[in-house]
Amino acid sequence: MNEDRWVVLGLAHPRAAWFSELARWSTAAAVPVDFVKCVSPDEVRARLSGGRSFSALLVGGDVGGLDRDLIDTTVTTGAAVIVVDAMTNRDWRELGVSGHLPAQFERADLMAALDEYAPPISRVAPTIATDVVEPDIGWRGRLVAVTGAGGTGSSTAAMALAQAIGADASNRGLVALADLALNADLAMLHDTQEVIPGLQELTEAHRRGRLSIADVRDLVFDVPDRGYHLLLGLRRHRDWTVLRPRALEASIDALLRAYRVVVADVDIDIEGEEETGSIDVEDRNSLSRTTLRQADLVIVVGTATTKGIHSLARNLRELTAFGIDAERLVPVVNRVPRSRRRRAESADALAKLASVEDNANPAVLVPQRRDLEMALRDGVPLPPSLGKSLYAEVQARLDRIPRRLSAVIAEPLAVVPGSLGSWTQDSE
Repeated sequence: MNEDRWVVLGLAHPRAAWFSELARWSTAAAVPVDFVKCVSPDEVRARLSGGRSFSALLVGGDVGGLDRDLIDTTVTTGAAVIVVDAMTNRDWRELGVSGHLPAQFERADLMAALDEYAPPISRVAPTIATDVVEPDIGWRGRLVAVTGAGGTGSSTAAMALAQAIGADASNRGLVALADLALNADLAMLHDTQEVIPGLQELTEAHRRGRLSIADVRDLVFDVPDRGYHLLLGLRRHRDWTVLRPRALEASIDALLRAYRVVVADVDIDIEGEEETGSIDVEDRNSLSRTTLRQADLVIVVGTATTKGIHSLARNLRELTAFGIDAERLVPVVNRVPRSRRRRAESADALAKLASVEDNANPAVLVPQRRDLEMALRDGVPLPPSLGKSLYAEVQARLDRIPRRLSAVIAEPLAVVPGSLGSWTQDSE
């Protein structure tokens, strides 16, 4: 006799008929299922992290908290996610859902779904699943993160770099500047007048689905004079609390599907739970941590002062300890005087403070421009010299660095008959 049983979490509206019916079947031993009712997504997460093994999560398709992050949290514990009454136009497979059940399912339907998607509890191992998803190897653009301590001009450097990349005719209309800092200033620096739409709308859309390239481009502002599109950032510093980790990853991936190059203005704060013992600190820094980990290149900006060079060297060491390879780090010394002696002194000071193990790459020196403030105030293109040397270094590095693979699942697309053309024997 088979003694296998399934331990199933349930999440639905309290008055859902299937919710009560499944509880009655479980209590009467009509099905070999231990059913655990949950009243909220937070309770589901708490039970999943409690050390007990679960076979599946049965969740109503109309539950408000059913999003990419809840599904990912469930799947990574080894449990399947089965949606009941999925009568919505979401792409459930892309979100990671294993299967579906109708609202009025019978016991045979339930057991068939559990047999197909959910492992019995006797075979559930309390380890993280490693083969849940396969990486999508489809085309993605390049992500260049620009960061630095406050007051170093990292936001201006990001704007100058995006403008220099956009000035290349081959990149026309394919460059995006994304404000991914907690204190988002790019809306002010561009005088957009509006703060909606932006990052919050993009991540909210990716909590429960996946936007097309056209929909992603509808959420950005066109900056024609500088040759790039602008994604506005958080409207208030505290709005980081609405960003869910998996939705944020999917949002960055969507930008990389829509643009050839994405330049991200991001903070240098990268502390997580491992360093501080606080999961709240890690959640607060998720914008920086996620962006810097996914970036092909990380440009670290400092100023040509004693304090600025010291901070730049320290930031390079912290990013190396965070796990970013030295070949992906580009140190930039901003506001360098035009004196050759002073420029040489800045480069030499950084080389002495940043050891070869921290960073073996020479710094890019960006000159000081007195007309920069006037260009920002008037909303005209920035001086080309600001981004010229930086773009040359970025382009050379990207040519040497292999592309990163996305972690977002892509479903196969059906080929429409006739869309690939045709051929005849005469064309051989």
